[in-house]
This record gives sequence, structure tokens and C-alpha cells, in this order.
Amino acid sequence: MKSDGKVLLVGGGAIGMLSALLLGLSGARVCVLDKEDTGRESSWAGGGIVSPLYPWRYSAAVTALAHWSQDFYPDFGQRLLDETGVDPEVHVTGLYWLDLDDEVEALAWAQREGRPLFSVDVAEAYQQVPVLGGGFKRAIHMPGVANVRNPRLVKALRAALLAMPNVELREHCPVTGFIQEKGRICGVTTVDGEIRAERVVLAAGAWSGELLRTLGLALPVEPVKGQMILYKCAEDFLPSMVLAKGRYAIPRRDGHILIGSTLEYAGFDKTPTDKALESLKASAEELLPALKDAEVVGHWAGLRPGSPEGIPFIGEVPSHPGLWLNCGHFRNGLVLAPASCQLLVDLMLKHEPIIDPAPYTPARLLD
Repeated sequence: MKSDGKVLLVGGGAIGMLSALLLGLSGARVCVLDKEDTGRESSWAGGGIVSPLYPWRYSAAVTALAHWSQDFYPDFGQRLLDETGVDPEVHVTGLYWLDLDDEVEALAWAQREGRPLFSVDVAEAYQQVPVLGGGFKRAIHMPGVANVRNPRLVKALRAALLAMPNVELREHCPVTGFIQEKGRICGVTTVDGEIRAERVVLAAGAWSGELLRTLGLALPVEPVKGQMILYKCAEDFLPSMVLAKGRYAIPRRDGHILIGSTLEYAGFDKTPTDKALESLKASAEELLPALKDAEVVGHWAGLRPGSPEGIPFIGEVPSHPGLWLNCGHFRNGLVLAPASCQLLVDLMLKHEPIIDPAPYTPARLLD
């Protein structure tokens, strides 16, 4: 890619903005397009755990991206704070899984992958997390797991991009299709007219499949709704993340506690529902009974970009040169973002890729 060749990033979530940041640092001219404000879709709505919820249940493709990204976040968070004054709050708390059905598989995975995940006496979990609900019988613990305060992460990314002279942000500029000439993708059509570029990167999350349909391409990326609730407690109320029966509690530094999340196939509807609210509150009170007396200060929904096995699509579309994908991260967009974006940039710049790109090639499932 020529250093002066313009790159369009379609989608201004964490994936799109971090891709733009890395491309901008390489010297490329970059323009990020978003249909609304940048960072306001699933990147804003998620919990921000810097680990898949059950990492041992994923394929080696997801594991490779997750491991690289987990090691990247602490320094990256500090760098964003230093450069922008916005703290993404990478908060290392560790994570306890309680009463897992597949605990044996989890521990075998950890030993095989060399990850710090250990079986602990449940009494230790209660000692470390005194507010934990009663009745849990088994626990495993990963001490180094962090969470990132994702709304602040995307604010920091936006601020970093705005400070770069070779990067442009165009918000409230929905993309309606692609410009194709002489067998190549050379730009996009928007509500404001055509925008041309040497390359186009589609990082539009749950909307990526819809946009590719305008080219007659079928990509198995679909919206999957997730709802969460938020409590405000004392800063030291919950010292560690906890997860049981598919629901988790995430402490922020200032005492906010996130409880999530639902998994709903409801198209592009992201309306919060009373049914989900009651289900999430019941899970919250089972995990942390003291929350029964706490006020729910937030309840929202977002749309994850669902994909087969949660494996993202990263790379150029073979049938449409000039069109690149970085989408389909399902439940792990924030977890996988650093590695996914670095891999994309490595491929675009023809650098040695950080990991084998084969499992993520768009050719594998694109009709």
C-alpha cells in the first residue's frame, strides 16, 4: 500500500478506530465513516472483560487473537491516557468462575495453553469476594484478567484520531454501498455522495453483512442483541469479576457494577425489555445478594456482530480487490480488537503477520 494511498474505514467502533489508528501511525491517509457518533454501538454497550467469557470453549483461532490482545491492553491503556488525557481504565481484578460444568476442560485448556487459570477452594473465593452469594461449591480463578471501561476506551481512541493530521472522522455519514470500477472496489457511496479511496475496510460490526449484500455477497454476520444493567456501589464493594450460570459481574474502579448479559436473536431491534431487566436483576442478586437493595442506574442493549464460532473475518475479499474486512467478532470485539487490527494492518502493509492469518480469511465463508 502506498503511504499516500487513502484508506476508508467503514465503521467507527473500537475495531474501526483502532484499525484507523494503526494505519494512521504507518503514514497512511485514513478516513473513518460512521452512521452515527463513533463508538456508540456494541463497543459502548459491552462489558469490557479482556478475556472471552469461557476461553476454553473457543477455537484456536479465537485463542490466538485473545492471547495477543490481553498482553497488549495494559500498556496501550496507559499510552492512550498519556496522549489524550482520557483514561480507558484498564482495571486488573482477576476473575472467578463458579460451579462450572466443564471445569475439567477449563483446567486442561489452561495447562495446554500455559495460561494462569487455577482451581481454588471455594472458601478462598468467599474470602476474596465477601459479598458473593451463598451456595456455590466450586471455583476456578484467573488472577490477571482485566476489564477496560469501554465507553472511555472509544472516547480515548476518538481523541487520538482527532489529533492525527492524516486521519479524518466523518460522523453521521451512513454508507449506502460501494463503488466498483475495473474489477476493484475504489470507494463508497454515502448519503453525502461518493468518497473514493485506494482501499476500503469494512468494520461495521453487526451491519457488515447488510452492507456486503449490496455487492451480492453473503457474509454470515448477523446482529445478536445483548442487554446489561448497571448498579452504583462503594468503590471497594466488588474486588474481582465473578461469573456463574452464564452471567457476570464486572466492577469499575469507581464502584459501578455491570451485570450481563442476554443473548437474543432479534434482528436489529435493540430496545431494552422489562423481561431482560428482571432476569438480569435476578442473576445480580444471586451472584451478589447486597445488590437487592441497590438501585439499577442503567439498563441498555447493544447488537453484537454474530459469526460462526465467533471467528472474525480479517483480510481482503478475493473476489473484490480493494475491499478488506475486519468484522464478525461476536462477543469478543474488545477482547480481540488489538490483535485483529494489527493483523489487518500487517496484511495491508505486507508485513510479517503477528499470527497465521489463514483462519480469518474472508474467503472461507463468503459466497
